[in-house]
Amino acid sequence: MVVQLLVVLVLPLLVSCAPGSSVHIEVLPLDCEDIYNNGSVQSGVYTIYPSGPEDGLQVYCDMGCDEYDSRKDGKWTVIQKRVDGSVNFFRRWVEYKNGFGSPEGEYWLGLENLFLLTYANKYELRVDIEDFEGGSSYAQYNTFSVQPESSNYRLEIGKFVNGGAGDCLYYNNGRDFATFDKDYAGCADAYGGGFWYNYWPCHYANPNGQYKWGAVPNSYTGVMWATWKGYYYSMKTIVMKIRRMSLEELNN
Repeated sequence: MVVQLLVVLVLPLLVSCAPGSSVHIEVLPLDCEDIYNNGSVQSGVYTIYPSGPEDGLQVYCDMGCDEYDSRKDGKWTVIQKRVDGSVNFFRRWVEYKNGFGSPEGEYWLGLENLFLLTYANKYELRVDIEDFEGGSSYAQYNTFSVQPESSNYRLEIGKFVNGGAGDCLYYNNGRDFATFDKDYAGCADAYGGGFWYNYWPCHYANPNGQYKWGAVPNSYTGVMWATWKGYYYSMKTIVMKIRRMSLEELNN
C-alpha cells in the first residue's frame, strides 16, 4: 500500500515535468525577453530583477509591432528614453548609477543595472530617433555592455549593424561614463548631461543632453545625433534599448 501510494503521488509530478508538457513555468524575469516568455506580449511597463528577487526594477518593454503581428523585432528592454523634456538629465553620478525618471515617460535605467544585465548575458543595442518634422531613423550595434563601477561603467559596443541614423557611438566606445560631479574630460558640465564622453570634441551623440527643440544656435548642444541631423539640431525623441542575443546570433 505504501509503494502504491508513493506512485500515485509522484507520477503526476513526473508527467508534468516531462519534455513537451503543456505546463508553463514562469521564471523571475531578468529582462523583457523573460517578460515576453512568461506570457506578457504587449509593450508597456513591467518589473524585472537584474539584481535578484529582493529588488524589483520597473522598466519599459518594447515588445514589437502589433500591426504586422510579428515579434521578431521586439522584446527590447528600454534603458533610456527622452520624449518631451519633462525630466532633468543634468544629474549627479549617484543618480546616473541608480537610475531616475519614470518608465511611463522619460527615464534612465541606471548604470549599475546596465552592468548587472550585460554581465549576465550578451546584448545588442538599438537607438531609435525622431526629429520635430516627423522623420525617424535608428542605429543598431551587434553588442553592448557596461563594465563595473570600478571601471567607471566603461562602455563597450560592437559593430555598427544598420540604420539610417549612422554610427555616432564609435567615438564613445571604450570611454568611461562622466557626470558633472565626476567629469574627467570636462564634457558633462559643458554639455549638460551624463554620458560616455570622449575628449574634445566631447561627442557626436549626446542622448542625455539638455532637451531643446530642433535647430540650436550652438554646435554640439541639445539631444544630438550628428551623423543624422548634424551638429546644430536637437532631437524630439531618442530611445536606447537592448535585447538579449540568441545562441544563433552569437554563433554568427
